[in-house]
Amino acid sequence: MAVIRVGLVGLGEVAQSIHLPVLADQRNRWLIAGVHDVSPSLVALCTSEYPTARAFETAEALIDSPDIDAVFVLSSDDTHSRFVRAAVVANKHILLEKPACLTVREIDELLALTTDYAKTIFVGYMRRYAPAYLAARDELPALADITHVRIFDLISEGRHFLGKSQDILYPRDIYPALLERGARERDTLIREVVGADAPADLVRAYRGLTALSSHHISAMRGLIGEPVRVLAAHRTNGGANTSVTFDYGHFACCYDAVVDDLGLFDAMIEVRSNTKRIRIIYDTPYIRSLPTRLEVTEAGPLGPVTRTFGPLYGDAFSNELEIFHRHITDGTRPLTDLADSRRDLALMAEIIERMKENRR
Repeated sequence: MAVIRVGLVGLGEVAQSIHLPVLADQRNRWLIAGVHDVSPSLVALCTSEYPTARAFETAEALIDSPDIDAVFVLSSDDTHSRFVRAAVVANKHILLEKPACLTVREIDELLALTTDYAKTIFVGYMRRYAPAYLAARDELPALADITHVRIFDLISEGRHFLGKSQDILYPRDIYPALLERGARERDTLIREVVGADAPADLVRAYRGLTALSSHHISAMRGLIGEPVRVLAAHRTNGGANTSVTFDYGHFACCYDAVVDDLGLFDAMIEVRSNTKRIRIIYDTPYIRSLPTRLEVTEAGPLGPVTRTFGPLYGDAFSNELEIFHRHITDGTRPLTDLADSRRDLALMAEIIERMKENRR
């Protein structure tokens, strides 16, 4: 099996808690060859814990290095387009954390750049690689028989779980000017979608769509296809909570996202026909190898009968990296590529338009 030399750009929460440990576990597939972050303390921590990792002064130096085969873009969302562009010019394989970008315009520019690109560009929507999700595809009712779909993310942020399970370094040595510049660039990109004079709750709602809801919007599309349109969308709680209704013609898909500080994680996809229900249940991804579950309930002569698949302990992030490696070695195209991510961003922009109409 070919060992791919990986360079990581961005060493924050997800890199420390997920990507670096999974790469180390899959040592027959990957070598952690390089790291870069704008925080010197994060670079020092990761090079001490992963001795094969060379520290690079800049992201561009890492990307251009002949000792790097694949670049993991794990940096802030506003930098994704720039680093993917650099990695394409350097002819690297790319794993790009979601969201791929913050605007459709950025995605379109990258798609134009990568029309004939021979290397793998893989967008990290790990929920689509969870064992329960993969098993659900074989249990779905026929599309024509679906009567309703319900999806929700009723969750607390990762810090509620990581603080009790892992020692994550949140650095304090990033130059304030870099943080300020990143915040300005991120705000400019978001306002390209929501509008220059958009209220703060609409800005927050779009940040929630790209950061959290993008997972389930992608999973929804991968499971039941493309919606006809966004029928309605509403935001509450200062933009922290979002409710969306997707129109699928003969049925509706209702999505709710609620973020609070209760310290619970409750995420689910439910697909119904008149005689069958499938339900995919996710736990927090911040604790590796927590199980996913699939419940299939069908009408029987004595009443409903439920079959339960799981708990399934296969880690979605581990599956994701195994599949990424397979695409690299086989030269095949991933399901979660840039073109696929463009459809997510287009739907998010449509959600924002429905929110604007609803508020008016």
